[in-house]
Amino acid sequence: MNEKNASKIGIISLGCPKALVDSERILTKLAADGYDISETYDDADVVLVNTCGFIDSARQESIEAIQEALAENGRVIVTGCLGLDETGIREVAPGVLSVTGPHQYEQVVAAVHQACPPTHDPYLDLIGPEGIKLTPRHYSYLKISEGCNHHCKFCIIPDIRGPLSSRPVGDVLKEAERLVDSGVKELLVISQDTGAYGVDLKYAPSPWRGQEINTRLFDMAEALAELGAWIRLHYVYPYPHVDDVIKLMAQGKILPYLDIPFQHASPKILKAMRRPAHQEKTLDRIEKWRDICPDIAIRSTFIVGFPGETEDDFEELLDFIEDAQLDRVGCFQYENVDGAAANAFPDHVSSDDKLSRYERFMELAHNISERKLLDRVGQTMDVLIDTVDETGAVGRTYADSPEIDGQVFLDGVQTVKAGDLIKATITRSSAYDLWGDLK
Repeated sequence: MNEKNASKIGIISLGCPKALVDSERILTKLAADGYDISETYDDADVVLVNTCGFIDSARQESIEAIQEALAENGRVIVTGCLGLDETGIREVAPGVLSVTGPHQYEQVVAAVHQACPPTHDPYLDLIGPEGIKLTPRHYSYLKISEGCNHHCKFCIIPDIRGPLSSRPVGDVLKEAERLVDSGVKELLVISQDTGAYGVDLKYAPSPWRGQEINTRLFDMAEALAELGAWIRLHYVYPYPHVDDVIKLMAQGKILPYLDIPFQHASPKILKAMRRPAHQEKTLDRIEKWRDICPDIAIRSTFIVGFPGETEDDFEELLDFIEDAQLDRVGCFQYENVDGAAANAFPDHVSSDDKLSRYERFMELAHNISERKLLDRVGQTMDVLIDTVDETGAVGRTYADSPEIDGQVFLDGVQTVKAGDLIKATITRSSAYDLWGDLK
């Protein structure tokens, strides 16, 4: 403990990167108020649990984390998506001190102040301009908006986080600039619907570096490119204007990486999900993107076992995966989400069928990825180093987002450090990872 005996806050951050950014913002404010961060239950004066409530398994994970924190520490503050169900939380964890919903930063900080008042010293409690980060120093998530205007039948995000609420682009760019100035080498742009960025603000211009930038995905991405960091786009719906963003990738301004949640390929299922239902047009778009930017890496996620999904629907999805040859693919078995419209749909798929379809889907995706990565052998690629230890270095290429995609292993290499951007010659591959030698 430091000389002024600062109160210490433990934190458990669950769920998506957007929730992680919420945790970082809360910790930044608390650190500015004089709190230290504890890595253990025993050393913490209070434990903050930032929860996820998107699907039932996430809700259960959050409840177990709250109960564990209560058992290990006893003084627990709950926030995040599950916090909207305060009654349910207090039924299973009656000892919690406070419960708030998502992005209610001021209420969370107030609850911490009440639980353990701060010992603030403005001469000692100095926070860097980048704030407190829960990611490694060399990459950071950049959240550009909250909420979503879509009303997918399997999702309750609009109910939890509200409609789309974009940050003015000037605010986003200033944050990005602070992060890069502090040593961040990769910015991961996130939101619920990145492609819709700025719609709610009518693309209003905002000042940055002496110029007016429109609050629009293309304009923001083009401005971010001026910072000299890797810029990676996540959660981009396939709106028509995305084609223009692909051109920025082809020009080398942002990473040729597109995370785009297709969810399914059967028009019937997509319609039931309330998603765009044009498989043929989607394949045409993918072909067009690859014509514009041949190196583009496309990641997507899919749901199998949605209510009403037949074997024919699933086979249509497999055909799409084979035709699309996506670079990175994730798959989830459908789960009911408390409050989602799809819960009441007829013809729910059995657990056995969902598992079987998941396994068949992932086998096909595995084989496609294995073939595509084999083509990397012999290439020299830029690799951003994430970790270095006694066994060597581990990094990622432009095609790999942290935590969810593959890695590049540089066995025995210890002359680099985390955050270095190096060149490596790829020597072998597996279904998801690469190995290479320092160039």
